[in-house]
Amino acid sequence: MRQHLLNESTADIYRRSVIEGVDRVAAKLATTERPHTGISVDELSPVIAGIDLDTPLGDSSAALAELEDVYLRDAVYFHHPRYLGHLNCPVVIPAVVGEAVMAAVNSSLDTWDQSIGGTLIERRLIDWTAGRIGLGPDADGIFTSGGSQSNFHALLLARDEACRKVMRRALEAGIGLTKAEVLPKLRIFTSEASHFSVQKSAAMLGLGYEAVISVPVDRNRRMDTSVLALELEECAAEGLFPMAVVATGGTTDFGSIDPLPEIARLTAEHSAWMHVDAAYGCGLLISPTRRHLLDGIEHADSVTVDYHKSFFQPVSSSAMLVRDRDTLKHATYHADYLNPRRMAEERIPNQVDKSIQTTRRFDALKLWMTLRIMGADGLGSLFDEVISLAAEGYGILAADPRFEVVVEPQISTLVFRFLPGDEVPADLLDEAQLHARKALFASGEAVVAGTKVDGKQYLKFTLLNPQTTTADITAVLDLLAAHAEQFLGESLAVHH
Repeated sequence: MRQHLLNESTADIYRRSVIEGVDRVAAKLATTERPHTGISVDELSPVIAGIDLDTPLGDSSAALAELEDVYLRDAVYFHHPRYLGHLNCPVVIPAVVGEAVMAAVNSSLDTWDQSIGGTLIERRLIDWTAGRIGLGPDADGIFTSGGSQSNFHALLLARDEACRKVMRRALEAGIGLTKAEVLPKLRIFTSEASHFSVQKSAAMLGLGYEAVISVPVDRNRRMDTSVLALELEECAAEGLFPMAVVATGGTTDFGSIDPLPEIARLTAEHSAWMHVDAAYGCGLLISPTRRHLLDGIEHADSVTVDYHKSFFQPVSSSAMLVRDRDTLKHATYHADYLNPRRMAEERIPNQVDKSIQTTRRFDALKLWMTLRIMGADGLGSLFDEVISLAAEGYGILAADPRFEVVVEPQISTLVFRFLPGDEVPADLLDEAQLHARKALFASGEAVVAGTKVDGKQYLKFTLLNPQTTTADITAVLDLLAAHAEQFLGESLAVHH
């Protein structure tokens, strides 16, 4: 079995095996005509359940042939121009090269003695990203597994900073407070269109879902800062503490960017932590033409970026950045076997000192390779393309009487619903949207997403592929309309 270990004696086997795998994927990419085959759970489940994992196939050729049937054939291919579903991007080749290198070398980015150059590359990219944001000379951060972890990490720091401040003020007034006494009084403010990970983070941090105050949005689905101001004042009047305001730099459903300058002013006024979840909109940081859409992000105390969304990187590649590197110490723990205190005193850079993970992949290498080959402007221009496409898509939807579109996009998301010419019961109309999306997915012709707006069911295009055209958008709209019309026709006939 030692022939399967990657080392100096098996380098040729490694080369042949990886090339064979790459060849299969390349062939699949070159011949994929639809984003999805339309296979169902019931069809695929018994195939995978029938694999005997205790009987190995013996070589990579056989395993790859089997993989064709259990994965490659039926995978959802995000590179296809009619994949318009979730926040999944096609990936750039330089990043895939980085992925292959990092998997083989297998550095772990927790301590210096496991990563060497990897640690310095990650730190350089954190500094570069912080510079793009404008966080200042004391900024720092860490790569994470994704936006949810980044948001959680940021709110952990915000929680402990809030506790520190409240306990210090109380002590100055001659009152001794414990952390346990402070926690129930902390509140987080975020828009009703923000990511669900804010609520999940509050629960995991021991604050409870009820600690999150949901702030209404305006007609453009951006946080209503006039309501935020009132909520912050009410919080103080009730003897509660505004721990953090989470602004969104590109909401998942609408791509909306909250009014960051005004939110920065309010958080400063109320001594609250300002976190910007720019998991989606972070691509604007390298946009040659639209960087101004994130103006105000430079005032944040922490920022989430997802390179695996608008930087066209493979999953996973995310980071959480902070204005003040000292706040990262809230997540620091020194273990004698791993990162003893003496290492910090000797200025040995251990990334585990900043992270809530221990073992961690060298995901930074993918972004490094991308920037070194394509450059920031080249990468940013791809995001510009999909934003321009979304503007054209909005025009198509607004001019089509079959559809109602919710809001003009700031980034690259379109939320809309099919509207028949005749009056249809509200519940049936909601079912028509759900049916159209499901039927389209089952056909394999395209993939779209869905959501609810004001309690009603809507459809959603998430445009992240520069290869997608207005012709693709028009064709998918026609398919959706046909599925919805057929459903309504059959349903109304039954009712009559």
